[in-house]
Amino acid sequence: MLQSKLPDIGVSIFTQMTLLAQETGAINLAQGFPDYDPPQELLEALARHARTPGHHQYAPMPGLPRLREAIAAQVARLHADAPAPDPATEITVTAGATEALYAVLAAVVRPGDEVLVFEPAYDLYGPAIRLQGGVPRYVRLPAPHFRPDWEAVRRVVSPRTRLVMVNTPHNPSGAVFTADDWNQLARLLSGTDALVLSDEVYEHLVFDDTPCMSARQHPELRERSFVLSSFGKTYHATGWKVGYCIAPPALTAEVRRVHQFVTFAVSTPTQHALADVLAADTADAHARGLAGFYQQKRDEFRALLAGAGWELLPVPGGYFQLARYDAFSPATDVAFAHYLAREKGVAVVPVSAFYHDGFDDGLIRFCFAKEAATLAAAAERLR
Repeated sequence: MLQSKLPDIGVSIFTQMTLLAQETGAINLAQGFPDYDPPQELLEALARHARTPGHHQYAPMPGLPRLREAIAAQVARLHADAPAPDPATEITVTAGATEALYAVLAAVVRPGDEVLVFEPAYDLYGPAIRLQGGVPRYVRLPAPHFRPDWEAVRRVVSPRTRLVMVNTPHNPSGAVFTADDWNQLARLLSGTDALVLSDEVYEHLVFDDTPCMSARQHPELRERSFVLSSFGKTYHATGWKVGYCIAPPALTAEVRRVHQFVTFAVSTPTQHALADVLAADTADAHARGLAGFYQQKRDEFRALLAGAGWELLPVPGGYFQLARYDAFSPATDVAFAHYLAREKGVAVVPVSAFYHDGFDDGLIRFCFAKEAATLAAAAERLR
């Protein structure tokens, strides 16, 4: 008889709520994907490379050299205060940031190692740590601002701490690590062998002129950090599943040892298309323009719900809006999410799904990466 390695883990809440949306015909503000297509130039590039002879076989394991070079060039321009990453030894193209995250954990976490996780946290983190035999050590981020309590973090860090997982901008809250947060983390890890995994897939989605600082821009953290990003978020193409990991050469070598046996290589024509778009003169403008694009959607959605009884929490970054619903119901967040889908026709995610122990603070998550008409129709039902 097979004994499950994750007996307490079922189908993810994102899949559950999307299936419920399909079953009920609810507007899907649950799963984090846009309902609009990638930029036209990217679609045209993909079509072009799909017709190019030789672009349908395996790409090199670390990723196409031309794509890694384009990533390195853009990162150097956007992070001008940090050394440019070496495309040959410091960048690995992965099957989305999800595979990059798993490869990092599989590469560095051994049985009994502790991994510090800030909660609420994306639901992949805990199970992926446990599959390596690691021990997640959770530190709760207090609502409504979800900023770390560094004294609480200090109490959790121990000689067994192998890795600290950071997500900035944060899913689900949108909280953004500040320069002080990075400094606090650097001081905390000074003199230890602990590493940092910085999940930065929403790196360009930072609002209200707030600077977004990457782990690799901090001189004391750069040499111990794996930085993950995702073209799916940057180019509205979550179904393409292309991301990348930037890390110093020794850390990158370990990631690649795992990557080659998990995915080996990522879709070749897709990599060529992304390389074309990243090399274009408009690439940086697109990246920098995402903050304004999504800030407008955030503000539009918040305005649509204003005065309707929802308590809308601050959203410094990302494309999710958290809300309290206690003006409407004393129900658990899971029960209320099912009620909204079945009775009001809007699918959301209960935030307790982001806690390992199901902590319920009476919050639900909306995704506002949607067309204006979708947001307006959902808001009409929510009001």
